[in-house]
Amino acid sequence: MKSQDIAIVGILLAVGAIVRYLSLVIPGPIVSNLVIAFYCLAIILVIPTFTEVIGIGIVAGIVCALLSHSIFPPANLISEPVGAVACLVTYKALRNNFSLAPAPSTLIGTLVSGSTFVIVAMVLIAPAILSKFTTMGAFAAAVIPIVVLTAIANAIIVQILYMPASRVLARGTA
Repeated sequence: MKSQDIAIVGILLAVGAIVRYLSLVIPGPIVSNLVIAFYCLAIILVIPTFTEVIGIGIVAGIVCALLSHSIFPPANLISEPVGAVACLVTYKALRNNFSLAPAPSTLIGTLVSGSTFVIVAMVLIAPAILSKFTTMGAFAAAVIPIVVLTAIANAIIVQILYMPASRVLARGTA
């Protein structure tokens, strides 16, 4: 990855971390995660290799785990790399045939990340979940709408930010 690409990824992850930190005022076991929007934007702008996207996901997972009040912050260490890969794969599949490819790429990346987080939490800390929710179904019913709404919001945010960001980057390389 070129140094300019590393800077872009770093800046976007830093913005995501700041937004994540500010979101800590929102109570709940699962909260929306705009870090995903910013790492998806970075992936879409830079189009890293598979190994690099895993690295981006791990850094995002660490940020999310450290700045979290969710029910199981370490789940981010798994969910963010998986979501980052999903975003990259989706974007690579759509970018040449669909001008609005950033939106579905981010939507899929967020849905995969959120679903992975929920599954990891349900598997690894079932007793803690059941102490707060009557059943696993009740937990899923509480968090699935948050995941879906976050995915929609992230898709819109990334699509809006992609246009000016790609223009700025195009000027910088000319």
